[in-house]
Amino acid sequence: MNLRQLPPLKLGGRLLRPIVQGGMGVGVSAHRLAGTVAAQNAVGTLASVDLRRHHRDLMERTTGIGCGEPAKAAINAANLEALDREIHAARRIAAGAGLLAVNVMRAVAEYAAYVRQACRSGIDAIVVGAGLPLDLPELTADYPKVALVPILSDARGIALILKKWERKGRLPDAIVIEHPKHAGGHLGAARIEDLGDPRFDFEQVLPEARALLRSMGAEERVPLIPAGGIGSPQRVRELFDLGAAAVQIGTAFAVTEESDAHPDFKRVLAGAGPQDIVEFVSVAGLPARAVRTPWLENYLRLLPKLQAKAAARGPKRCTMIFDCLAQCGLRDGMARIGQFCIDHQLAAALRGDVASGLFFRGAGRLPFGNQIRPVRDLIAYLIGDSIADEVAAPEPALAVA
Repeated sequence: MNLRQLPPLKLGGRLLRPIVQGGMGVGVSAHRLAGTVAAQNAVGTLASVDLRRHHRDLMERTTGIGCGEPAKAAINAANLEALDREIHAARRIAAGAGLLAVNVMRAVAEYAAYVRQACRSGIDAIVVGAGLPLDLPELTADYPKVALVPILSDARGIALILKKWERKGRLPDAIVIEHPKHAGGHLGAARIEDLGDPRFDFEQVLPEARALLRSMGAEERVPLIPAGGIGSPQRVRELFDLGAAAVQIGTAFAVTEESDAHPDFKRVLAGAGPQDIVEFVSVAGLPARAVRTPWLENYLRLLPKLQAKAAARGPKRCTMIFDCLAQCGLRDGMARIGQFCIDHQLAAALRGDVASGLFFRGAGRLPFGNQIRPVRDLIAYLIGDSIADEVAAPEPALAVA
């Protein structure tokens, strides 16, 4: 198969360019990036967590309001309002083309609220990672046209979701298969030592997933979308040969001109080489991958002392008031996992604060090296004109019979 023969992705009743932009928080993939990707008739994805940081009035409303349940409720309400604003703003940029998704981490405390708000705001698809979204069909039952897309990493997780969801009369509309050895951010493995396990290799997972779907008579109905370490048209072609229907790209979109992050954020990610990338255990208890910045270097050096302090101290009040994670090593006094405020560090990265930020990044080389290029250039590089005759951006997406 050469690149000119790549078929379009069929998702949400549409024919789309087979490129999915991964969700990246806090605020890296907001309305500008997601809307621009959708305008190219691909899948643009907003990351749902703490989007109020893109709205000055919402930040002013939720700054200096103290602690306790009223403050927590006010921040959660502001974030839901921000999510609604961002979805509508992305929709205006997309101008009827492509498909818009919202990524929600299963590990966040307000997971269900974000899912419901995204549906109320008219999103096309819900993508869920960082945990098994066993209850996603129930949460979205009133919105049957919203496509449901779990992010999984191995055949075991895929089999579990298929089995549980089938009992509820629903199958995933697509499955993102994320390789923890290559992806950025939170990773789908239990331990850092597991990141290179062969069970995550696309050459193993894609055929196994196709066999599972074939046994259910659903092989043609559930597109498989590998993610992690995909940076060239040659790799795209290889994955399509294995049965992929599209590919998901994260870090390469984070450094585009239309990314919602600060220019210094983009420069940090684009300028990082293999020696600058490190794996560690996040506050959510999951392995994570990021750029070795001054803050992260200092944090890893102090980690043994921080863990000992957490073990002696026990749980404490959330430093950010609103308890962004359902499980947090810092807040809950869980010494074996991360001991920092992830929202605070990711927000610093969004602002381009190299000294204080946590800069999530995938492990692979970027298609354009350290260049900051437009979204259209990235998509054109990955798929060229492979489906230009069938799906021409920015015309509205075509209906699938």
